[in-house]
Amino acid sequence: MKKKILIYGVGPFGSLFAERLKEAGNEVFLIDRGQRQEDLKKYGIVIENAVTKEQTVTHVPVVECLAEEDFYDLVIIPVRKNQVSSILPTLAANKKIRIFLFMMNNAAGQNELVEALGQERVMIGFPLPGGYLDGHIVRMLPVNDKKPMALPIGEPGGRITERTRETAEILNSMRGYKTDIRRDMDAWLKTHVAFLVPTFVPAVYACNMDAKRFAETRDARVLSVRALREAFNALESAGEIISPPGLKRLKYVPEPIFVFLLSQLAKTATFQNALEDLKTKPDEIKHLADEFFELIRPTSVEMPAIKRLAAYIYQEQEPLPSGQKDIPLNWQSVYGMLGAATFAAALYKVARK
Repeated sequence: MKKKILIYGVGPFGSLFAERLKEAGNEVFLIDRGQRQEDLKKYGIVIENAVTKEQTVTHVPVVECLAEEDFYDLVIIPVRKNQVSSILPTLAANKKIRIFLFMMNNAAGQNELVEALGQERVMIGFPLPGGYLDGHIVRMLPVNDKKPMALPIGEPGGRITERTRETAEILNSMRGYKTDIRRDMDAWLKTHVAFLVPTFVPAVYACNMDAKRFAETRDARVLSVRALREAFNALESAGEIISPPGLKRLKYVPEPIFVFLLSQLAKTATFQNALEDLKTKPDEIKHLADEFFELIRPTSVEMPAIKRLAAYIYQEQEPLPSGQKDIPLNWQSVYGMLGAATFAAALYKVARK
């Protein structure tokens, strides 16, 4: 059954969702502001595949505002976290819409959204895969139509209700996507911020937002790896859950191996795409960093790498010299693995005798 859907904030993710939802036969409308609103009216939604460079153009009606009497089956809000407070009064004034799906980074929890709209109208999720605006063109990482991408959503309180399933059904209509309904969506979002914002993002800032420089500057990669372990330790010390749980395994990857893998990751299209996106949102990164530090404030976990990297988020430090590798790598975990492997091989030989 065709649904009436509003995309409130038509950046990279809102653009892709609008294209796919319309393609699936839904009635889709857009709201944005300023130059982006004018570009949508003039050019439509123009999406370029970041790998193949192929472009698609989709024309979707642009509405000027969300009025109190407007009705939509679903409103998707894929905006930056630091922009949400300014639009909540407009959303709250409308009492006819049942489901507002916020898809964004968020380390502060859902209280602000729930207090403004009521828990029965708020849903949360995260948009994927990744992209950035370049003028009126959205340069987007590809979505594999043959292997659907999991799109995480959930209720603020972790329940699974009829409206959860209703929302999932709408999102599942998008080509290349399969909804991942989660009971731990709030924890997932906090983990995502901890995973990126105090760790890899400032390490890239320390390399002047240059992928090649990041790949060549070992100290930046070492700091990011150590900061990740500190961030996860601080998150758990604050009583939060790491989600998905498998991410905790990253704490145990030997540092030299992790640092090397980051140098290889920096050479990929995915990394470059993320880098271009980062260049457009220093305000959101600072906002999310503030949220993360507030979240872990009660803890006593030592965070020397995070503290050093934080100076780059708040523009208090000059970039690292390109190629710098003054920080000694920690080889202890590698030696431990080799020792364990040697011991296991010795036991095997004994058992074979």
